Amino acid sequence: IRKLLRARGWVERKPPRVGRQLEQHCGNQQKQQLQREAREDGEEQGEAVLNPRGGAQPALEITELLHSPWPPTEEEEEEEEEQCEEDPSGIHDLMSYLVRHRVPNFVWADYLSAVDPRLLEQDHVVNHYARVGAFTTKEGLCLSLQNLPWIEQADPNTFFPRCYRLGTTDEREAFIDDFRLTAARSLLKLALEEAGDRLMGTEQPPSSDKGPGWHISHVSHPIPSKAGTGSPLYPQLVEEALEVCEQHLGVLGHQDIDRGTPFPCRTCIDWDRFLQDYYCVAHEGAGLVLSGAQRERCQDLLRRLAEQLPQFSMEGKLNVWILKPGAASQGRGIVCATRLEEVLRLARGCTAPSVQEGKWVVQKYLERLLTIFGRWFVVTDWKPLTVWFYGDCYLRFCSRPFSLHCLERARHLCNVSVQKWYKTSPDQDPRVPSDRVWSSKQFQAYLAWLGQADAWHQVIVPGMKAAILSALRSAQDQVGFRKSSFELYGADFLVGEDCQPWLLEINSCPTMSPSSAVTRRLCANVQRDTLRLVLDRKDNPTCSIGAFELIYKE
Repeated sequence: IRKLLRARGWVERKPPRVGRQLEQHCGNQQKQQLQREAREDGEEQGEAVLNPRGGAQPALEITELLHSPWPPTEEEEEEEEEQCEEDPSGIHDLMSYLVRHRVPNFVWADYLSAVDPRLLEQDHVVNHYARVGAFTTKEGLCLSLQNLPWIEQADPNTFFPRCYRLGTTDEREAFIDDFRLTAARSLLKLALEEAGDRLMGTEQPPSSDKGPGWHISHVSHPIPSKAGTGSPLYPQLVEEALEVCEQHLGVLGHQDIDRGTPFPCRTCIDWDRFLQDYYCVAHEGAGLVLSGAQRERCQDLLRRLAEQLPQFSMEGKLNVWILKPGAASQGRGIVCATRLEEVLRLARGCTAPSVQEGKWVVQKYLERLLTIFGRWFVVTDWKPLTVWFYGDCYLRFCSRPFSLHCLERARHLCNVSVQKWYKTSPDQDPRVPSDRVWSSKQFQAYLAWLGQADAWHQVIVPGMKAAILSALRSAQDQVGFRKSSFELYGADFLVGEDCQPWLLEINSCPTMSPSSAVTRRLCANVQRDTLRLVLDRKDNPTCSIGAFELIYKE
């Protein structure tokens, strides 16, 4: 950002310590000489230093890149050393000192809290909006999307995995009900699988000539059978699951926008015993009894449930959920779990300082997973809502192969801050690069190799755009609106085996530190194109804005 703005003739107003250092290390005579040289340079540069928009009394265009207070951190010291190498004559430090009392015209800060709003004029540009936590925290996004059906005709269950705030009594109870229902559906799937059936529309892709690809997320590692399970167990378990699913279908048939529909069969069976038996089947290899009549009922019920439940195809059979701190980042505190008591215990017992008590969300994990994407978009206005979508993106891999029977972080959290602690496993697919990142073009080539070349433009990208817009509209009334501001966001998506994209989260401060050859190029391009969009385009509406595309203007 600094280099790009300097190239446009902007002057950076640095923190006060730069001025103090200049006063300490420069004698008066030397400083006066430097000031004369700076004035001469300014006169020669003309509009490169003066306000390019002109005016009766030309003002300096100033950008302020805010830093932490003195003393600097190691990262800031490294940054200052880098700046010294870029500015050996110290001219930029001097120019910053000369404008130390001026109000900046453009502020690029890590966080809005670092900006004093009292210093801003109406046309001063800032790279953040206020109160964006309504969609940039996990808890805020969960709550905002619950209200989406009241705002527009859209169902968040078609693009956002089911999510509950465990600090709220009603939602904690709703999660418990959902976990039980999902266990009942999963049990029926396991029963049909054991009977040698595969439901139409839920077949898993063959792995024959494609190799042990990372994309085959349903790979099952053998698990030991429970001792003494040579004969089938739990003859009544399938019947109980059938009863629960039939009652649930009856409720779904009368579902409306008011989500106060009662949970079916809450007390008709012993749920604690049912879940323990289900765990034995799903995770310990116990067998099931399935009669011919039950088999037909299973097929019919699951087919009808698939028609009613948008997330049926991504649920899988093991009932995996992911527990997240409601407002943390970089993968901190995130764990996967398959048992109800484990989720509730983890949410109650966490002592992490970054997590406030009760600020947990639990979300259904995609068990039929293809890959994970990160991409950017910019909001330049909230009234009217104006959204620019960045056409390029990247996808991330984990250091170890995907497995639902091993829920360690190295296999399930692709965050750079998590994966940097792990070496790539020898049994990882050889197509995974050493830096574990692919460009979108590499992924499109892979889709073509799978025979799904059209999925990128017809399913994945349109689905991502629609999900982002729905998330923004659901939180629009809660955001602190200010003209002349803008904000660059990062969105994380999971893509299922059917190429359906699922929004995971939106970040208000996406990292621009490159961790791979792909992100080194992409991050530089995104920053360049963002400045073109928010600065250059004001003076020249036809200028290039790179890979940004206007996808919505209210």
